[in-house]
Amino acid sequence: MAAPHFEFSLLREGIPDFLDLPWDLPLEEWEGRVDRLEQVPRGISRHEVVFVNYDGVLYAIKQLPPEIAAREYASLLEMEERRLPVVRAWGHLDTHPYGNPTSILITRYLIRSLPYQTLFAGQDLMQTGAGLLDAMAGLLVQLHLAGVFWGDCSLANTLFRRDAGTLQAYLVDAETAEVRDQVSDGMRSHDLDIMEENVAGMLADLAAMKGMTAPAELDEVGRYIRSSYRGLWQEITREEELDREEGWRIQQRIRRLNDLGFSVREVAMTGADGRLRFRPIVADRHYHRDLLHSLTGIDAEEEQARQLINEVQQHRIALSDQQGRSVSLSAAAFHWQLEVFRPLAASLVEVVEGSSTETELYCALLEHKWYLSEHARRDVGHKAALEDMLQNPGMMPSTAGGPGL
Repeated sequence: MAAPHFEFSLLREGIPDFLDLPWDLPLEEWEGRVDRLEQVPRGISRHEVVFVNYDGVLYAIKQLPPEIAAREYASLLEMEERRLPVVRAWGHLDTHPYGNPTSILITRYLIRSLPYQTLFAGQDLMQTGAGLLDAMAGLLVQLHLAGVFWGDCSLANTLFRRDAGTLQAYLVDAETAEVRDQVSDGMRSHDLDIMEENVAGMLADLAAMKGMTAPAELDEVGRYIRSSYRGLWQEITREEELDREEGWRIQQRIRRLNDLGFSVREVAMTGADGRLRFRPIVADRHYHRDLLHSLTGIDAEEEQARQLINEVQQHRIALSDQQGRSVSLSAAAFHWQLEVFRPLAASLVEVVEGSSTETELYCALLEHKWYLSEHARRDVGHKAALEDMLQNPGMMPSTAGGPGL
């Protein structure tokens, strides 16, 4: 057989060259011929996808028509540049198996992620709770704020990560995405229409797979996501009017947006006749993640980071009270990381097997501490929560994961 002909673009340094893979064959013929293949939990993809393992790191390899692959590769790179929750593109390959031109997109496996099918637990499709649906709405808001029209918003094109009791949604299929300077109101509405239709259809298919009759409330799921989207969009983009003496309201609005995880890049203001109109302009949804990392170097999901920042703030108050003086946030973060976070996280990591990070485990400890304290009607403290958690392994976070397609 002739040597394979291909053109390869690799984006990252320090990753494998993938040259030991049989690029002269279509992906559907790799089974039984490639030792690196891995079977992992996965969502639905309209194109052939396989997963390969290099030294314990997994990569998703998707086969596409050349023009679609090139567009998706470029879109993923641009969305990553805009700090959006998307899978990371790692390489792009044009090849010709059996003389037929095709393209390959390589992305990094999205560790600790779950496809929507695994989140609809049991036999009741309507009991998943609002978390998944709010995560979908939040993802669409982030994309639209950053100038991305998705064009195929669906559960199948989304993966979810658990984040301190909530879910974070990630875009994993950008074949139809358009990255622009901004998205018009008409395009936003069109994306929401596509979302509603796709969500209802996929949940009906899931019901059929489970041997169930699709519930009558199925259409309400898409409408809930639309309503959640509109509420979040309004909170972020609305313009307010105030008297010149009410400048405190600007900081109040910024703090409210920070609580939602959004960083504010600037505040646009106009004034006339003693009145001001202002509108915060958000940058991204990494406020607590960025703050935590700047203070401690810890990488975390946004909700995890929010919980940890709250604990750092409480630790700061306690230190200030002990020392009889005001302690800076950075000093409190250093002391908290050294004396509280590291020892407790190390104790959990030592006994927990699986892919959970120390941050996941520590946030699970905080949740358990809150639960025990509520029942005891007092703060039981970290040590008691840790001992109880170690005696009850079921309290540990799930280590299930899925790929980024």
